[in-house]
Amino acid sequence: MSARAWIWLAFTAALWGASYMFIKVALDDGLSEGFIICLRTILGAAVLVPLALRTGALPMLLARKPWILGLAVAQVILPFGLITFGENHIPSALAGILVASAPLFVALIAIRADQDERSQGWGLVGVLLGMVGVVLLFGVDLSGDAETLVGGLMILAAALSYAVAGFVVKRGFTGVPPVGVAASTMVVSAVAWLPVALLSLPAHTPSLSASLSLIALGAGGTGLAFLFYYNSIAEVGPARASIVAYVAPAFAVLYGVTLLGEHLGVGTIAGLVLILAGSWLAGQGALPRFLNRSAPSRSSAPEPARVR
Repeated sequence: MSARAWIWLAFTAALWGASYMFIKVALDDGLSEGFIICLRTILGAAVLVPLALRTGALPMLLARKPWILGLAVAQVILPFGLITFGENHIPSALAGILVASAPLFVALIAIRADQDERSQGWGLVGVLLGMVGVVLLFGVDLSGDAETLVGGLMILAAALSYAVAGFVVKRGFTGVPPVGVAASTMVVSAVAWLPVALLSLPAHTPSLSASLSLIALGAGGTGLAFLFYYNSIAEVGPARASIVAYVAPAFAVLYGVTLLGEHLGVGTIAGLVLILAGSWLAGQGALPRFLNRSAPSRSSAPEPARVR
C-alpha cells in the first residue's frame, strides 16, 4: 500500500483506539454515562451528516427507516451504552481488547444466519483461538470481583452487538453510501440518548481534560475516524482497510498503559494476541499472506464498517 494509505489507516486506528481512553477520562471526571454518549453521538453526527448529504444518500435512507432504527440500536445505542457503563468497572485497555472479539461473534452467528459468512478451515481455528483469549482475560484480569466481571461481560456484549449490526448492514443497506448509514445511525442514537442526558446533566463544569476528551471522542473517534476509514476504503479497498480493526486495540492498550497508568500483565498480553489472531483468522479465513505466500488474495467485497 502507498504511504498515504498507511497514514489513513494509522490515523483511524489511533482515533478508534483512543475512544476507550477518552471515555475513561470523562467518567473519572464524574460525567454521567448518558451525557457522554449523547454528546459523543451529537458531535459525530455533526461531522458525518454534511458528508452524507453530499453523497445524495438521504432518499435511500428515508426508504429504509425500520432498518435505520434497527441498525442504530445494534451499532450505536446499545454498544455505546454497554461500553461506557462497562468502563466504570474495567480498564480502558481491556475494553479495547474485548471489543476486538466482534469478528468471532460474526463467525458464530453466521453458522445459523448467513451461509456466505460461515467460517471454514482457518476461520474455525480463529474462532477457537479468539475464544481461548476471551476466557483467559476473564480468568486472569476479570476474576477480582463481581463488578469487574459484569463490566467485562458488558463490553463483550457490545462486541456481540457490533457483530449483529454487520448482518443488519448487509441485509438492509446494500448500495447505500456507508457514510450516509453511519450519519443516520448517529442522528437516531443522539435523539435516543438525549432524554437520558438531560436527566443526568453535569452538576459541575467539566474539567479541561474531560472537555477535550469529549470533543475528541465525538468529533474525532466517532466522526473523523469514519471519514478516514472511508478514505482508506477508497484508497486500498475494504478488505485491506479492515486491518484497522486489528490495530486499534493495540492503540487502546498503548494509551491505557502510558497515559492512564493502567496495568498490563502477561495474561492481558496473551489474551490480546489470541483475540487479535483469532479475529484475523475468523474474519479473513486464511493465514496472513506473509505466512502463506501461495494463498490467493482475498476478495475485496465490501465489509460493513464497525463503529467504535
